[in-house]
Amino acid sequence: MDIASEYNNRALVPDHPVYFARWAAEAKAYRESAEAELDVAYGARPRNRVDMFHGTGRGGAGPVVLFIHGGYWRSLDKSIFSHIAGPANEHGLDVAVAGYSLCPEVTISDIIDEMRQCCLFLSQRYGRRIVVAGHSAGGHLAACMVATDWQLYGGRPDLVHAGLSVSGLFDLRPLLATPMNDDLRLSAVEAVTASPLLWPAPNRIPFDSWVGGNESFEFLRQARSLPAAWQGLGIPSRSVVLPGDNHFSICDHLSKPSHPITVRLLELASV
Repeated sequence: MDIASEYNNRALVPDHPVYFARWAAEAKAYRESAEAELDVAYGARPRNRVDMFHGTGRGGAGPVVLFIHGGYWRSLDKSIFSHIAGPANEHGLDVAVAGYSLCPEVTISDIIDEMRQCCLFLSQRYGRRIVVAGHSAGGHLAACMVATDWQLYGGRPDLVHAGLSVSGLFDLRPLLATPMNDDLRLSAVEAVTASPLLWPAPNRIPFDSWVGGNESFEFLRQARSLPAAWQGLGIPSRSVVLPGDNHFSICDHLSKPSHPITVRLLELASV
């Protein structure tokens, strides 16, 4: 197996720039029409900002939905994912779309800590629990938030209510053998400590892992790995494969109100 190729999603989907351009246009249009607070600081670093999109009709009831973008912890920006807030907003839910610092300026462990800081900020600001969703690297970070013992960070034990990963990575050790590690700067030790698959079992809260059927063998394996481990520990976790989707087309579905992946996210917010 060529590990570097297995994890090179842009090479596996040559038309990926088309997805990025469409997301940027749809996100810009949504920001212009939504009730939003943009670039709210949750931390001290320049990219420690979150865009808040407010739900309609329910006066802020229910958990806050936090979406974390992908980009292999080293690229992309929250600004091209604003439109993902649409379906949850229509159901009256507030949605936070978070930014974070990028490698190699920081490490993946630093980014995990930034997302914890963001969750604590949202919990303190709104006094509500959080449903965390993310794509690719964001799926990894969503799993990390689900697996965090929030009492160690001064938060309520049920701060995170549920989680949903889309094409997430849960064991970072294979990335040691890829060229991208020049940016990620993972050591053998950090590849273990930043892998939620290898952490102690989290609280028994729901967690979904979705992946496209046309993704690489390694992404399919990764997507199944964490639910399989957590199911054996009594945690309500499951994996779902969407036939025909690649690593980028699957993210499109998060902005479609009637798609099963969006319906499931809304279900997790109502559990």
